[in-house]
Amino acid sequence: MRSTFEVYNDLKKTDKKVVVNVSPSYYLNKNVDFYPLSSISNSKTVYCNENGYWVIYKSDRFGFNNPDDVWEKKKIEYALIGDSFGFGACVNSPNDIASVLKNLSNKSVLNLSNNGVGPLSQYATLREYLTPGIKKVLWLYYEGNDLMNLNNELSDEILRSYLDDKNFKQDLRENQAKVDNFARNLIEEKKRRELNYIKNFVKLENARGALNKFLPKKNQPNYFEPQLDLYDNLKTVLELTKKLVTENKSQLYFIYLPEYPRYNNNYDNSNYLAVKKIVKDLDIEIIDIHEKVFLRHQNPLNLFPFGLSGHYNEEGYKKVGNTIYNFTKN
Repeated sequence: MRSTFEVYNDLKKTDKKVVVNVSPSYYLNKNVDFYPLSSISNSKTVYCNENGYWVIYKSDRFGFNNPDDVWEKKKIEYALIGDSFGFGACVNSPNDIASVLKNLSNKSVLNLSNNGVGPLSQYATLREYLTPGIKKVLWLYYEGNDLMNLNNELSDEILRSYLDDKNFKQDLRENQAKVDNFARNLIEEKKRRELNYIKNFVKLENARGALNKFLPKKNQPNYFEPQLDLYDNLKTVLELTKKLVTENKSQLYFIYLPEYPRYNNNYDNSNYLAVKKIVKDLDIEIIDIHEKVFLRHQNPLNLFPFGLSGHYNEEGYKKVGNTIYNFTKN
């Protein structure tokens, strides 16, 4: 299968403005004085391929995966905030969660999700981009890496400022040109890295085969064991999010998204139970997609691309979107 940059280079031959998606996580702990929380605006954007086709979308004025006119709407039924699962990896519209909700409700949906981000980046994104007139905010929590991402984000000075200073903002809406410039420079840097990677691919593969013999084996697929203070920080982030959303006169829902290893290995539920307890203690309404969708499916692995590890496939996203709609439509 072709790489992202091979597809990007082919498309550039006929469309000079095409770009690739740039995750905000690329700026994490890079000692920058400005931290974008979106990607390049108003551009055809190459994203990913897990289901046998490339996801290519047109970004909106702030670099998110939306039709641009959603920002003109005075009333919005749903705002999504999450990582790549919320963003729509790796399916095209109308098969992502946001599109499913839009079609079922026949109302506007704003997607503020981005790939590679964790809870602190998501809260920061809401601080920067949440608008009045939003009825429901869907916080999409992915059990596969959100705690690990939060652990990494807490050490970033700019992201930490959103947690420590309730008045901190970067005014990202007014600085989209700077966001675009940061991302374009990063794309060029990543292109150079990929060229070097391809040149050394054979050497790398040979070395990896030898190295894997000596790497430690993980006993559990969800091997990350957070310290107690990480749970405390997650609780703080969610508590601040609830306050922010309530002040916006919106209703907050916590959507728990399960990962692939849960259904093909013995799975440690300790993080699952701890996170759900935090959400319940904060009196945030929770929609457990593990219980409501995957456990009720004859073979949960069939909701992933070709039954393999990855994001959800079209059927999986459709079931998730339908379930969210049915629990929030009143």
